[in-house]
Order: sequence, then C-alpha cells, then structure tokens
Amino acid sequence: MAGLRSIQDLPTVTDHLYRQDAYLADCQARVLSVSSDGIILDRTIFYPLGGGQPGDTGRLETDHGTVTISDTRHGHGDTILHIPDSGSVREGEEIRASIDWDRRYAHMRMHTCLHLLGAVVDRGVTGGNISASRSRLDFDMSETVDKAEITERLNRLIEANHPVESFWIAEEELDARPELIKTLSVRPPRGVGEIRLLQIPGVDLQPCGGTHVRQTGEIGPVRIGKVEKKGRHNRRVSVEFAVTAEDVALVAEESVPEV
Repeated sequence: MAGLRSIQDLPTVTDHLYRQDAYLADCQARVLSVSSDGIILDRTIFYPLGGGQPGDTGRLETDHGTVTISDTRHGHGDTILHIPDSGSVREGEEIRASIDWDRRYAHMRMHTCLHLLGAVVDRGVTGGNISASRSRLDFDMSETVDKAEITERLNRLIEANHPVESFWIAEEELDARPELIKTLSVRPPRGVGEIRLLQIPGVDLQPCGGTHVRQTGEIGPVRIGKVEKKGRHNRRVSVEFAVTAEDVALVAEESVPEV
C-alpha cells in the first residue's frame, strides 16, 4: 500500500450511500486514496464504526483481484476508511464494493430494536453496544427491570410493524429541543449544520446516524437476556434474537432488493 500522507493531501468527502438507502448491498465506486490507514472511496455503502454499531465488513472487487475489508472507520473530514485485510487496489481505479449483507442486516434489526428498548424502559441511556446476535443498553436507573414484561412490550412494538423513518434538522433546532437527546454519554456529531433524526412515529424520536430497518416487523421476535447491575445508578439490559441463526440468514437473504 502507499505510504503516509499529510492530512492536507487526503480527500475530505465520501458520499455516504448508506444514509440514503441502508438496503444497498453493493455499489460501483472509484478509489480516491490508498494509505496505511485504509482505502478511501468516492462513494460507499460501508457503515463506519459509530454510535455503538460496528463497522461493516465486505469486499472490494477489482479487475485484478479482491480486497477483503475487515473493518470500516471514520476518516479525515467526511471520508470513510475501508480497512483491508488482504488484497490491494490502485488510486483512481473503478471497483465494486460489497458488504457482508447478513451481518449488516442483523445490525440494522438490532439497532432499531435498541430504539424500541429505550422507549420501553424510558430512562437516560449511558452506553450501548450492537452485535449481530446480542446487543445491550445501559440505563441511568437504580431499580431492576422485569424481564418478562419488557420482552412482552418489546415484541408487541415489533409485531405492530411501525414504520421507521429518518430526516434531518438544523443543529439550532436540536439545541432548542434538548429532550430529543436520550444518550447521556454520547452527543450527536456536530459541525456540518444538520443532525439526522430517527423516528418511529408514536414510539421514538432521537438523533441517530446508524442504519435501520424500514418496519419494526423486520426485527423478528426478541427476548431480554441478562439484566446486570453496573453501578449504583446503572442497569445493563441485554436483548437477543429469539430465532435461530438459520432463520436470521433466511430473512436477510429475502430482504436484499432485486437489481
């Protein structure tokens, strides 16, 4: 790979296609930069690590081989760094980028589920983490939760098949509505003038830059796992899919839009 560059020489913008359509599993792109930090494309469907959601993995297909991407991170400015595990690309060449769709779709289902969990528990969130099979939220509360009750209420919201929407507001509008920020440990990124909101009408509305399903019914049945005490005012609530890995893979396969 190419050597280190000064920050001034690096590209500053990547078109984040996942913000427009989280269901895109692949796209054509051009390589803008190759360095020891990673590969920068002019456009990408790879989601970078952030907001508790892992960075995407996948592949970059070239005329001379395949580059395996083992992680995705935020880069300089508004760029996305694709971290290669093997293979190489050349600056300026056209490639086809493909994400590991089953893994991403599981993250989308889990991320939306955590928004429902936050609405059900309805306390300040002090932390969280998303994985393809089990996720968690940490709540600012001293009392425990009833696992059976939370599981029932979560699945009721999922089965209602609520629409999941996103839109953008000005940073100034968010400043005037501080009640929208429910995460106590992480604040929405600023500096671009706008903040992306995730809305499940009648259920949840808050800033979120992650990828989500279109309807809550896509999440499928879930159950509350461990409820742990992590401090005097901190309860960690874990949630997991209540279906097999084979079921998850089947649902993900059926959800890939036809080309």
